[in-house]
Amino acid sequence: MEELLNIIIKDISKTNNVAESIVYQDKEFYLFKSNSLDLLPQLPDNCIDMIFADPPYMLSNDGVTCYAGKMVSVNKGDWDKSSGFDSDFNFHQRWISECKRILKPEGTIWISGTYHSIYICGFILQKEAFHILNDITWYKPNAAPNLSRTVFAASHENLIWARKDKNSRHVFNYELMKSGSFNEDIFKNEKKQMRSVWAINSPKPSEKIFGKHPTQKPLDLLKRIIISSTKEKSIILDPFSGGGTTGIAAQEIGNRAYIGIEIEQEYIDLTVKRLKHLQKNFSLGYQV
Repeated sequence: MEELLNIIIKDISKTNNVAESIVYQDKEFYLFKSNSLDLLPQLPDNCIDMIFADPPYMLSNDGVTCYAGKMVSVNKGDWDKSSGFDSDFNFHQRWISECKRILKPEGTIWISGTYHSIYICGFILQKEAFHILNDITWYKPNAAPNLSRTVFAASHENLIWARKDKNSRHVFNYELMKSGSFNEDIFKNEKKQMRSVWAINSPKPSEKIFGKHPTQKPLDLLKRIIISSTKEKSIILDPFSGGGTTGIAAQEIGNRAYIGIEIEQEYIDLTVKRLKHLQKNFSLGYQV
């Protein structure tokens, strides 16, 4: 893992403007401040074991939603604004194509999204000749109500899990998923096969003590993804790192390298705070 990670970072460093975007490094934990469309092409072929991607849903359209019982704006930032279907499609096409190139033959990708983006991504995965392994329904028992009262209240997101090469054996830790402890999930029957509907609450208050990303995913979700589809010494990439949940989950599990790409300094700072908090509490013997 360490040797390959050094090769990856060395290859990136050949491009000066990209090398300067390394804003945080702690052993096998790397954060880059960059647009993924700029940095992904700098990574070498066949170097990443697993990718988790939570790309922009392109929903910042001046509408409103419900958060903590209050009406709030859906606007998250310029990075979440749609430029029209063709432009959005081209964006997803470009980053997914690069992910295909940099994954190892046995590597897999997870993409999270709502109906606003997940079908586009699913179509592109098939267009790029990925082999789709599962589509997961992430059910949120504590989802916010719908304010418009004109449609059903959205209480889930979708996850697509796909492998790069159908002829290569991907990692799936079946026994861990069958016999592991998932007390938070009302749908998981003890010592039974894990099914494709997961009940996981939104991020806990303890995951937001330093602030939050507007589309932050719960640690329980990312830990399950990483435990299920990676092994020790895997290199994990998140091209839309956000608040760093993928990296924090990888650190909690241990013995995995993480490369995160994030365009907003605010969320890089948030990730570093979360990482240092985790490391401090682990050194004191606490579980966080």
